[in-house]
Amino acid sequence: MNYKVDVCVVGAGPGGALLAYLLAKKNVSVLLLEQHAAVGKAFRGEHLNEEGEEILKEQGLFEKIEQLGLLRMEKLEYWHKGEPFKTILPNPQVGHLGIHVPQKHLLSILLEAGEAYPAFQAMMNTRVVELLKDEAGFYNGVRAVKDGEEVLIETELIIGADGRYSTVRKKAEIDVTIRKHGFDLLWARIPAPEDWEPSIRMALIDGKQLSLFTQAQGFIQIGWNIEEGSFPQLRKQPFTPFIDQLIQAFPQLEGTVHHHIQSWKDFVLLDVYSSTSESWGKNGVALIGDAVHTMTPTGAFGLNSALKDADFLASLIDKNYISQLNYLECANARKREVEKLQEIQVEKEQAFASNFVVVV
Repeated sequence: MNYKVDVCVVGAGPGGALLAYLLAKKNVSVLLLEQHAAVGKAFRGEHLNEEGEEILKEQGLFEKIEQLGLLRMEKLEYWHKGEPFKTILPNPQVGHLGIHVPQKHLLSILLEAGEAYPAFQAMMNTRVVELLKDEAGFYNGVRAVKDGEEVLIETELIIGADGRYSTVRKKAEIDVTIRKHGFDLLWARIPAPEDWEPSIRMALIDGKQLSLFTQAQGFIQIGWNIEEGSFPQLRKQPFTPFIDQLIQAFPQLEGTVHHHIQSWKDFVLLDVYSSTSESWGKNGVALIGDAVHTMTPTGAFGLNSALKDADFLASLIDKNYISQLNYLECANARKREVEKLQEIQVEKEQAFASNFVVVV
């Protein structure tokens, strides 16, 4: 199969899907490639802040997503010995402390919005295997595999929106600097008990952060920081004492935890790091989102940063001047903001225990 489009976007996460929609809306022909057969990955990028919310509202998409289901966080609580001791409420002008949006809901609306335009195409279950170059070394195409069949795509611009392990970044030989943060993260999801309020709840266990994020559709997402690289050794130890700490921190969860977290297999491990790339693009390739600046889960900046990247890059791309895209302009405007957010993440991580000094 052969295709010819103005722009090929690799990765149908929130950033890639939004960018593809915005380009199609400008009559820039775009082909969106996704290696998975269906959209929506568990435990990834599901909290909007006011900036991400504003972008979706400006595009007339937020209400459609809300109709599918989302949940506004009404408060942030710090807990000690099974009781809340400090509560933070939202700014009345914002009205929430973040919004949980199931990624499947967000992506389905973004893809539906794109499909309303003739310039938009999406291809699922498609894996990029090579970036093609012309004689001058300018990237001008993609070789991919869909359902075992080779796909060749001729394009003026390749967008890498394919996440922290970006194939596009690797194939384009764009350098990345990794920063470790000293911890990894265990994710789990459990049904919320009755009368559980939409909230973010924090506790400190053995000096490590334990977070509960209420989710739409009646769930709680657990995020438990552990020592970097410690999970292989940790899972050799008895499971019960570990999970008992969760119940002691949040006694209301006892029933649902015992029913839904019964072994180490009920956790998903995320190796935590942040990354930056000095170059956000070159020779017909541009990067957005985690592909160019991986964020840690702290502060839930990742999803919103990817949406802002997409929104900004779309504003720079003109159908008649795609090959003249100013990569430096694209990078400089967003790079400073991302660097600041990554420093805020480090500060929050280092200062987390100080939230509990009044009760320890």
